[in-house]
Parts: sequence; structure tokens; C-alpha cells
Amino acid sequence: MSSNPSEGFKIVADNRQARYLYEILETFEAGIVLVGTEIKSIRAGKLNLRDGFALLRNGEMFLMNVHVSPHSTASQLFNHEPRRTRKLLLHRKEIRKLTGQVEQQGLTLVPLKMYLKRGIVKVDMALVRGKKLHDKRESSKRRDDQREMQRAMKAY
Repeated sequence: MSSNPSEGFKIVADNRQARYLYEILETFEAGIVLVGTEIKSIRAGKLNLRDGFALLRNGEMFLMNVHVSPHSTASQLFNHEPRRTRKLLLHRKEIRKLTGQVEQQGLTLVPLKMYLKRGIVKVDMALVRGKKLHDKRESSKRRDDQREMQRAMKAY
């Protein structure tokens, strides 16, 4: 269901910490409702996905706690709230499926990337489960081992 945003799309923000903190079970692409000054700031790359998460309320999905900096040249009267709640656009069937998984299995919805696709901002969301401390240690050890193998291969 999720497409690869690196195929000719401009990746605006990447939440690398989410891959470390959570075990990613499933990813999907969602549209997002924005105001004019937000889209200008996002195109300039002035946003932070690190603390973001999604909530499901009344059959709708909302992106919470994502910081989009106010646009520098816009008047403060017309500028947006940096951490406002933004609505995500998904099909009803997808929202129903996610609601069941989040409520029954205790999973979380986290944004992984935000990118521009044909001029439209899209969010790569993930259904995640929190990693335990030993899982984090194991994944960092695996990453270090891979790095060592690459160095050894390069030496020969």
C-alpha cells in the first residue's frame, strides 16, 4: 500500500528516531489538510516529526504534536499555530482497520516521513509497537556488526 517516496519525490522530513524507538509493523500513505503558510514552511523544510503521533477520533485520524515553523515572510496575523492538530486523509476502510488494531492490540500510529508528491504533501505513517531496551541494544549491535563487515569487505 505504501509507495517508496524516494522515486522522484522530494522528501521534506524524515523521522529517523521512530525506526530506533519502535518496531514497524505496517506503513501506509496519507494525505494531510494544511493551511497556506504551513505548505510554504513545509516546502522550505521547516518541520519536525520527532514527537508526532496520530489519534483516531470519531472515524477520523488526526496528526498531533508535529511542529511546523511559522512562515518567515507571512504576517503574524495570517500565520499558523506551530503545533496545531492536523487532519489526515485516509479511506474509511483503512481508518476502520487501523482503529481495530490500535484499540485491541495497543499499537501506536507514528509519522515516518513527510514528502511532496506531484506538489501535494503526503505523510508516510506507520503502525508501530514500542521496542524494549534489549531490542534497542540488539538492533544497534546488528547495525554495528553490519558496519564492521562492510569495512572488512572494503579492505580486501
